[in-house]
Amino acid sequence: MMDDLYNSDMEDTVREGELTQEQLNEISELSKKGYQLLKEGLLDRAESSFSEILDINPSNNYALVGMGDTLRKSRHFQDAIKYYQNCLSNHSGNNYALFGLADCYKALHQYNRAIDIWEEYLIHDDKNITVLTRIADAYRKVRNFEKSNEIYQKVLNMEQNNSYCLIGLGHLNYDFRDYEKALYYWEKMLELNRSRIDIRVLTSLGNCHRKMKTFEEGIPYFEKALKMQPHNFYALFGLADCYRGLHIPEKSILFWNKILDLDPKNKVILTRAGDAYRNQGKNDLAFDYYTKALNIEYDIYAVLGLCIINRDNGLYEEASSTLRTIIEKDPKNPRFYLECADVYRKWGKNKEAAEVLSSFLKTGNKNQTIQDLYTEVKNSL
Repeated sequence: MMDDLYNSDMEDTVREGELTQEQLNEISELSKKGYQLLKEGLLDRAESSFSEILDINPSNNYALVGMGDTLRKSRHFQDAIKYYQNCLSNHSGNNYALFGLADCYKALHQYNRAIDIWEEYLIHDDKNITVLTRIADAYRKVRNFEKSNEIYQKVLNMEQNNSYCLIGLGHLNYDFRDYEKALYYWEKMLELNRSRIDIRVLTSLGNCHRKMKTFEEGIPYFEKALKMQPHNFYALFGLADCYRGLHIPEKSILFWNKILDLDPKNKVILTRAGDAYRNQGKNDLAFDYYTKALNIEYDIYAVLGLCIINRDNGLYEEASSTLRTIIEKDPKNPRFYLECADVYRKWGKNKEAAEVLSSFLKTGNKNQTIQDLYTEVKNSL
């Protein structure tokens, strides 16, 4: 979009008579050269060309935008912002400066500022699909579902198969947990691009099924992604988690370990692998994985796994004591109360089990499983 800026009418740059014709010609050549270098990714040389223009004419809009673009592509966003703002102070409403400035704020995660600038851009060009999708993306980032969806739908009315819009709608609905709608948009992307599908679309489709607990339907998408990139973290994680959801720990452990081959100090994956081994009855291996995770950093689920192993080994006092500590750290998680009550019940201490379950209910949180178990345990006393 900005690479052909130098083709615009040079008369917008300076008022007639301010510069000699020789200087105007030099600026024109330097501008063409700078934008060509920018297009080729030769950023240092592009910056040098634009700097030469600014030495001749400090308010030249082509050079100011060119410097902004060069610095933005170098990820020096704060410096780029200064050039775009300088351009806009001299050339109010310059679309290229507005576009670049908004992109800088987006890169800095200042989405509301980016939205304001893109909406100013739309005053001059309200049919620009690129800008509209960027605004919709920004509204998604600040979790304004209605506004984001409204703008995405406007783009679809203009261009029904716009890839950026379909992907954005997929992410928007996924973020707001409408996984069926997210599936609809990402499946449409798959249909439109079967010969050159983006691996991220495949993993996104798989993740929708993972969230919907339709694990068997998610597996083929992760498998296709893995064929494209054998070490893709999201594909490996998705497969491991699907098999975990299907209660097939011997398959999930294959993929947890493949991730650990690439990232051996990932405490979350170490804990998941420990769970898989424990669910196979391989408590010694599970103990090793939980311990490795805790040697990296405290992980509440690794501690929970060790408590369950202690329970299975009849070490009820140690397991219950640790579980009470876990509950203190996370008093809203019903699973910890259920595990602690289970330890007491296996220990033959139903009164203590009832007390633990009652303590959850007293927090005001509701959980039908805990309510039912509490009633059962209470009636057994």
